[in-house]
Amino acid sequence: MNSFLLAHISDAHIGPLPKPLRRELLNKRFTGYVNWIRRAHIHDMKVLGSIVADACAQAPDHIAMTGDVMNIGLPAEFPFAKAWLQTLGEPRNVSFTPGNHDAYVRGSLPFIAETFAPWCSNDTENHTAFPFLRVRGDVALIGLSSGIPTLPLLASGRLGQTQRDALAKLLDDTGRRGLMRVVMIHHPPTQGGAKFGRGLTDARDFEQLIVRHGAELVIHGHNHRLQIRHIEGGGRRVPVVGVASASAVPGTPLHRAAYHLYRFEKAGNGWKIEARMRGISAGGEHVTDLGPVEL
Repeated sequence: MNSFLLAHISDAHIGPLPKPLRRELLNKRFTGYVNWIRRAHIHDMKVLGSIVADACAQAPDHIAMTGDVMNIGLPAEFPFAKAWLQTLGEPRNVSFTPGNHDAYVRGSLPFIAETFAPWCSNDTENHTAFPFLRVRGDVALIGLSSGIPTLPLLASGRLGQTQRDALAKLLDDTGRRGLMRVVMIHHPPTQGGAKFGRGLTDARDFEQLIVRHGAELVIHGHNHRLQIRHIEGGGRRVPVVGVASASAVPGTPLHRAAYHLYRFEKAGNGWKIEARMRGISAGGEHVTDLGPVEL
C-alpha cells in the first residue's frame, strides 16, 4: 500500500426532527426536544450535503463517521440515519461509532444494534460489536462506542472495562502486525477534553491504555470544533484529534462545518500522517481547503 486516504466527519445532527409521540417525551427526550427546537437552525442540511459531496469527491479509501448522526434517539430517526449513512458509500468503506445523541435514552440502544450493524461490525461478522476492527490494507480501523444514556442536561460518555479490555487486545494484535492503528470514538477521550458533564468519564483509563498498548491516531467528534491533543508516555506521543460538526452553519472559524482528510504512508518502521481540514468558506458559499492540521 503506497498511501491510504481517510476522511473523518462527525456530528451531522440530521433534520428535520420527526414529530415525536407524546409518550416518547416522557423521559430525557423532553428536554432534548426543547433544546433541539432552540438550536435546530445551527445545523443546516444543505451545508451537510455540501460537506458530504466534497468528501466523496476526494475519493477517500475509507470514511469514518464518529457519531451524533441523530438528535434525541427517536425510533423514527433511525431510518433517516440509515439512509443518510448510505449516502457516504458502501458500508465496507464507511465506519460509524455512535455518540450520545444516538444513544440518547435506554430505549434507543436496541435500534443502534439493529440499524447500524453494516457500519459498525468486524470484517468477519455482520452484527454490531464494540470495539470493532476493520483492516484495510495496512490500516487498522478500530471503532468504539462511548454513547450511553445519561440524565437530563448531561452529555457524557463511557467505554467501560469490558470494552477497554477488548480494545487493549486489538491494539496489541494489530501493533504486532505492524498496522497503522486508528481509534475512532465520539467523545474526546482525554482528561479535560470536554466541559463538565460532557466528557468521557473513563478518559484517564483510556489514556493509560493507549500509553501501555499504543496507537498511531485517535479521532473523535462531540465538541463541534477542531481540537488537537496528545497522549504521551512510555515513549509514545499519540495525536488525539477532534473534528467540527459536518452540518454547522457558517459562523466562527472554530465552529464552521468541516471535515478532516488524513493520508497515511509507511515511513521506515513507522508511519507518516498528513492531515488537512476542508470546510465551509468564510463567506459560506462553498467547501474549500482550510489548511493543514498540525499533529
